[in-house]
Amino acid sequence: MTRITTGLVAALFVVTSMGVASAQAPATPVTPAAPAKMKLNKQSLKDMKAKWSANKGKLKACRKDVKVKGLAGDDRWFYIEDCMAKS
Repeated sequence: MTRITTGLVAALFVVTSMGVASAQAPATPVTPAAPAKMKLNKQSLKDMKAKWSANKGKLKACRKDVKVKGLAGDDRWFYIEDCMAKS
């Protein structure tokens, strides 16, 4: 009889604690990460490429300058963009 009573009390305790935990409000609403920056970067790169494809001769000269200077990564993109805007 004692085991049954102890088991029922333990079960009641578990059920009660679960009810209290589920009644609590969530801490803060989760806001999704804004993918706008990534889209802007991709879109700006697509725009650059479209503009450069229209001026292939100028692009070829700018690429030679980039090779001579040994630029890589973002520096390369920015240098080519500036070079294309100058001429």
